[in-house]
Amino acid sequence: MRKRIDEHALHQKHYAEIRDTVSNDPFAQSLGIRLTKFEETLSEAELLVQPHMVNAYGTVHGAVIYALADHVLSVASNAHGKASVGLSTNAQFIQAANPGDLLTARAVETKRNFRVGFYRVDVLRGEEIMATVDAVSYRKDQYFVGTEE
Repeated sequence: MRKRIDEHALHQKHYAEIRDTVSNDPFAQSLGIRLTKFEETLSEAELLVQPHMVNAYGTVHGAVIYALADHVLSVASNAHGKASVGLSTNAQFIQAANPGDLLTARAVETKRNFRVGFYRVDVLRGEEIMATVDAVSYRKDQYFVGTEE
């Protein structure tokens, strides 16, 4: 039988190591996404929209908004040091964003068990909701931080 791991204690003990690992995302860095909040069940990141991030209509490409949301999902779902990957997402694009907008994505963990995690991600411009993403992550067997006592 597997020994139950106290993931709250693991998050606290390895906070800096986990934060550094989840922050080291070359794709997010290439877009200019910056992690601004990292907690056990919540993460936030910002992106200042650049002129080259638009679609044919001059508004921010949905893929850019989704990439921001996906990054905070990745950070939140890996916050306990257990390797997790996105399993399913459902995105709703509510308002268009424009070059020069500062977008903030906030991922909140709504439920987690040994194998899956459930998340709500809001992408905001100030207090305005631009997009929402409901997501499920698959939690692998391995931890990427030490689990020994």
